[in-house]
Amino acid sequence: MSAPKKVLIAEDSSVIQNLTKKILQQQDYEIKSVKNGQELLKIVESETFDVILLDINMPIVNGIECAKSIRAMADKTKAATPLIAITGNALNFTVDYFKSVGFNEYLQKPLNFDLLLDMVKKYTS
Repeated sequence: MSAPKKVLIAEDSSVIQNLTKKILQQQDYEIKSVKNGQELLKIVESETFDVILLDINMPIVNGIECAKSIRAMADKTKAATPLIAITGNALNFTVDYFKSVGFNEYLQKPLNFDLLLDMVKKYTS
């Protein structure tokens, strides 16, 4: 049997983070979670993930800067990690903008957890 796929959740809302974690754990994903972009960048240096769910409006380092940093990594495997943007779109970003900074997909809050699960499965199959 293959090892569980690893998902990193970067989300400063404890409610969203915990709900997302529970839903993905029920599907046998291995989950790590962080509350800000600085923690995300630190954990990505030392671990490899199959997909990263990345809130845009996080403290310390926002999701846009995290995506740019991940895409610029010297380790090409890590630099190519699928990134899914999660935001309430308060700053009116466009899908094209998210793609231009390196995101593979975009999910609007409030989260549709069926769609989230479909996206995670798409990038971990």
